[in-house]
Amino acid sequence: MDDGPMKAPRVLLFGYNGANNTGAEAKLLATIADMRSLLGPDALLTVPSLDVSKLRRYLKEEDRLRIVRIPTTYRRTVRRLVREHDLIVLVEGSCYIETFTKALLDAYLLATRYAHEFGKPCIAYAVDSGQVSTASEEKIRAQASKTDLIIMRTYAGAERMRKWGVTAPIEVAADTAFLYRTDPSDADLLRRELPSGGAVGIAAVDFNLFPVVPRLWGRRSRCYKWPFYFSWSEERREAAARLAQDHAELADWAVERHGRSIALMCMESVDDALAGDILARMKHPDRAKIFSATRYNASQMASVLRSLDLLITSRYHAGALSLEGHVPQIAIAHDVRLADLYDDIGMREEFFFDRDAPELFAKVRERADRLLNDPGDIRERLAAAHREHYARAQCSRQLAGEFLRSRGWDVRT
Repeated sequence: MDDGPMKAPRVLLFGYNGANNTGAEAKLLATIADMRSLLGPDALLTVPSLDVSKLRRYLKEEDRLRIVRIPTTYRRTVRRLVREHDLIVLVEGSCYIETFTKALLDAYLLATRYAHEFGKPCIAYAVDSGQVSTASEEKIRAQASKTDLIIMRTYAGAERMRKWGVTAPIEVAADTAFLYRTDPSDADLLRRELPSGGAVGIAAVDFNLFPVVPRLWGRRSRCYKWPFYFSWSEERREAAARLAQDHAELADWAVERHGRSIALMCMESVDDALAGDILARMKHPDRAKIFSATRYNASQMASVLRSLDLLITSRYHAGALSLEGHVPQIAIAHDVRLADLYDDIGMREEFFFDRDAPELFAKVRERADRLLNDPGDIRERLAAAHREHYARAQCSRQLAGEFLRSRGWDVRT
């Protein structure tokens, strides 16, 4: 790209878009708002997706915003898209992580490599790092170091990148999802759809499905999107059944002991099967409802999350999006993202549990009992944490603006 003011730049927003994933939706929409604020209405924004129909559920194409399909065998398409744009922005929060699949990490690093080869500026925008293999650490060190600016969403994530030897400029802000604004008409959605006296939210994840791995063939029911299949075995099936039963018993406990209804929060479509199994195992299914990203958009899901009395979550963005409502929460985690978030919001010591912790659900019930009986102090702590993260999230736009201005771009103040 030639240096000099860019009046109508072409911007590629590359991430996990169009997967019926509430967190990715909220983060993308907030990032689009940031790009418009920085670059104005004439900037052409391009959002690639594996499933454009799902992306169009919540993102409307306009004259200066377009959606393009990207295949699962993506190398040539990524190369072409990078070549055709003036700025590459990596928007996926779980950018430098391979918990769910190595394929996504490879795609983001490939886009970074092509941006470097074509001389296009590349920004990783409010992203994270986490568990990766030694081989992937080496790949991240080699390719992510070619990024022009990396904005991490947590301090721990930034420290991991430095530990891995990434030499690109690294700054810390917060997830842009903290800036996401819901539609006011959705404010009372939880009360309308689950009207009886307050609710506990459960955002469960079937950890046994991951990682998603490439295969030439497999059962259709286990196919994410060919050629990628969920991990599965008899042992994993049994573990998934135990997980559903444990969550069902937890849900029934909340109904019986505290008189709360249950909102089963499916933050991505892949959570639907587990939520359905939990509901089927409950003694009080009439007191529960599934809220799935398959049906509800990011505004509706975030509104429900922010209206809960308590959230028990294995999903990072359930915890993040609920923070504006100062909702007391407990984490059952399978990777470092929730651990890092709970470090940042001051909840890790008391309310964070690894999924393999002994007597896990007994401990969760004890903490839930405390939070439902006396949430006041925790709500105050979470209100302060939200103010801090909202301010930090605004720094991503500022940091990107300073970088682009230093390259001679016409950036709004």
